Amino acid sequence: MKFEKHDPTERLKPYIKYFVVSENELENEYKVFPSSGLVIGFQYRGQLATIHSSIENKLNSAGITGLTDGYKIFKNSADIGTILIYFTEIGFTHFASNPANELFNLSLSLDDVFDRKSVNEVEEKLATSSTDKQRINLVEQFLLAHLKDIQTDKLIVEAVKLIYKTNGTIRIKELNEKLSISQSPFEKRFRKVVGTTAKKFASIVRFNTVLENLNETKTLTEICYENNFFDQAHFIKDFKQFTGDTPENFKRFL
Repeated sequence: MKFEKHDPTERLKPYIKYFVVSENELENEYKVFPSSGLVIGFQYRGQLATIHSSIENKLNSAGITGLTDGYKIFKNSADIGTILIYFTEIGFTHFASNPANELFNLSLSLDDVFDRKSVNEVEEKLATSSTDKQRINLVEQFLLAHLKDIQTDKLIVEAVKLIYKTNGTIRIKELNEKLSISQSPFEKRFRKVVGTTAKKFASIVRFNTVLENLNETKTLTEICYENNFFDQAHFIKDFKQFTGDTPENFKRFL
C-alpha cells in the first residue's frame, strides 16, 4: 500500500493543504473520519465505492467529498490508484461557484461541480501518465485553470484560526464577540466558505484533537475533560457519531 503526501506549488498553497498519491494492490473496505476540508479524488486506475446500510454504490472515477459530521465507509477495487486533493478550510470557494455547504455530507461526481470537458481531459491524461510527478502536475494545471480571482474572506480565516487555537472548544457566542459580528450573517458566510456551521466545524476540530490525544498516554477521562465535554456520556456519544465506535474500543486497536 502507498500513501504519499506532496506539497502544492506556491500559487496553490493558500488553498490546497497537500496532494496524496494513494495506491493499493488489494481490495479493501475502510472508514474515513470527518476532516476539516473538502477532498477531490481522481482514480487513474481501479474503482471506488461507498457503502451505506450494506449497499455498495460505485463512484465515478473523479469525485468530490464535502465536510461530514460522521464517518463514511469506502471500498476500493484491487490495484487502485488515486490522486487526492486536500483543500484548506477556505480553499474550495476559490475554485468553484457552489457554496461549500451545498456539498455537506455528500460524495459527488466531480462534473457536478466543474465542467465535464475539463474533468474528462484530466482523467484521460492521468490514465496515460506513468509517474506521480506527471499526475500531480496535471491536477495542479486543472486547479490553476479554475482558480478564481476573488478576495479571501479574512473574517472567516480569523474564525477558523480561533477555532483551531482552542482545539474546537470555543463557544460560538464568544467567537462572534471576538470577531465583532452578529451570529446570523457570520453563520451564512462561514457555511458558504468552510462548508458547514461554525459549531459543527468546531466539533470536527475537537474530534480530530481527541484522535491525536488517543495516541498519547492520557486516560479517556482526562481526554474527555481536557476537550471540554460536559461529561463522559456526551464524549462517548460524539465519538461514536464520528467513528461508529466507542473511544475505549477505538483506542484498543491503535
